[in-house]
Amino acid sequence: MTGYTPPAVWTWDKDGGGRFSSINRPVAGATHDRDLPVGDHPFQLYSLGTPNGQKVTILFEELLAAGHDGAEYDAWPIRIGEGDQFGSGFVSINPNSKIPALVDRSGAAPVSVFESGAILVHLAEKFGAFLASGGAARTACLSWLFWQMGAAPMLGGGFGHFYAYAPEKLEYPINRYAMEAKRQLDVLDRRLAESEYVAGPDYTIADMAIWPWHGQLVLGRLYDAATFLQVDDYANVRRWAAAIDARPAVRRGRLVNKPDGGIAERHAASDLDAVAAAA
Repeated sequence: MTGYTPPAVWTWDKDGGGRFSSINRPVAGATHDRDLPVGDHPFQLYSLGTPNGQKVTILFEELLAAGHDGAEYDAWPIRIGEGDQFGSGFVSINPNSKIPALVDRSGAAPVSVFESGAILVHLAEKFGAFLASGGAARTACLSWLFWQMGAAPMLGGGFGHFYAYAPEKLEYPINRYAMEAKRQLDVLDRRLAESEYVAGPDYTIADMAIWPWHGQLVLGRLYDAATFLQVDDYANVRRWAAAIDARPAVRRGRLVNKPDGGIAERHAASDLDAVAAAA
């Protein structure tokens, strides 16, 4: 294993970040002026069809499927590979320059919400759906929701990066994060051995947050790592993942803001009809 001795002071190598070197930088703020488009619906979503983006579009589609007509939304693509997240309009609603970000225009004044977990809670509370109003059920849902917020960086930025995207394969970080990915799958497998859904008997925003990451991992859709991680060992996670994958709203939601195999923008239910039927 080749050693690395850190210098006394770190300096930014703009070309040393591999596949994502063009979008990662050590400073915040806008790099260019660009206003965000605004559609006709109460909710304006600015996102991309990554696992984090899919959490929110799945919730929107579930709300609409449940009859919450006020949940109509416009979904605009933020092409992170092209630096859209550093445009002035996007930075004004999310100073962290990460997708997804939402502007809720359903009230007297627009409200910006960023971080996927915050968006899920905001929408679930607004519509009184997929999150209990109080008691142990609400606490369990929020506990598992925030478990996912803490777990995802280890799975995506850790395992996914070093296994699939890093400019060179390094044994130590791949082993380190593969161990953590399998530990997380075991946590879920043990929980789902005793519960139909992650937070209990009801389908909630906790499931919608976890499924795009761990659910799609065991379904073989993330990082081409199903064999490497032996996902067949996690039968309860696979049962849960397949059940959620079969939900029509999930099939629709995971295709939004996904130019490759889905739709780049969503402004009406009909935008998704044909591509969701074929998915």
